[in-house]
Amino acid sequence: MTDLKKLLETPMNGLKRPSWLGKLQEISEETGFFEPLGDRHFASFVDQDETLIVTFESYQGIQALSETAQPFGWEIAREHGWSHLALISDGDTWFRDPAVYAMFDQLIDDGFFEEFERVVFYGAGPCGYAAAAFSVAAPGATVLAVQPQATLDPRVTEWEERFTEMRRTSFTDRFGYGPDMVDAAEQVFVFYDPHEHLDAMHASLFTRPNVTKLRMPNMGDALQTELLTMDLLFAVLSQAGRGTFSAAAFARMYRARRDHPGYLRGLLARLDVQDRPYLATLLCRNVVARMHAPRIRRRLDALEKAAAEGKFQFPAA
Repeated sequence: MTDLKKLLETPMNGLKRPSWLGKLQEISEETGFFEPLGDRHFASFVDQDETLIVTFESYQGIQALSETAQPFGWEIAREHGWSHLALISDGDTWFRDPAVYAMFDQLIDDGFFEEFERVVFYGAGPCGYAAAAFSVAAPGATVLAVQPQATLDPRVTEWEERFTEMRRTSFTDRFGYGPDMVDAAEQVFVFYDPHEHLDAMHASLFTRPNVTKLRMPNMGDALQTELLTMDLLFAVLSQAGRGTFSAAAFARMYRARRDHPGYLRGLLARLDVQDRPYLATLLCRNVVARMHAPRIRRRLDALEKAAAEGKFQFPAA
């Protein structure tokens, strides 16, 4: 296991795509497997422990978000000694590919998921959809889906205008409608910003008895990036792998947003849109008293100048 941990520490940044895939295959095959799945997908499995983390990621996302260009799940596998199965796409495909279906069919036939005491599926955006959709292969699993789409079937989500290029892709054959596919999961956690209306509409479709919706208002449309920046995503996956993650646990760790510039800017922008200068002033004063925030300091100066000029008044004490 020590040697494998060292392998999982191997930096893969700076490699061209063929060399990167070669290195991924080399490391995966040390204790698990590597399998190409059609033209745009591949699977990497590292076998270590009876806890399995299944991540859905894109090659482009790995290159953009990881300093070492490693699959995100490797950090979890390395630190906890857990097993890891990565499904990786070239671009945003929502993993709608018969080759991917066939692999999951084979894993089900082989009883692959039954070999693990705990299984966690994770993904964000198109990968969040896939985490939900393919979790049906492992009844009793925990699903963590960040901003997942429920489906892109235009007969169901005709209001979805962001991914029109996917409207001819079938979401009604195998592993199709995300909210139905999570029925066998033990717990499902859907992360979304309720102010991002399209994300919120998809989240509403996941309403099920085993689904907990974790609202992240004023965080915007890149929640995975924000969770990574706040050092929360690793903690969320770690707790899920231990079976201790819950809405209450997330509420405690999510207090970190109070010191997160992205959240504070989003909250301030919300107050500006609502034309609430008094509350915006209180927010700015609180922030600049606690941390170095030049942009918010400039906004506070502008608000206090506006108040001094009589453009708005503070409530009487």
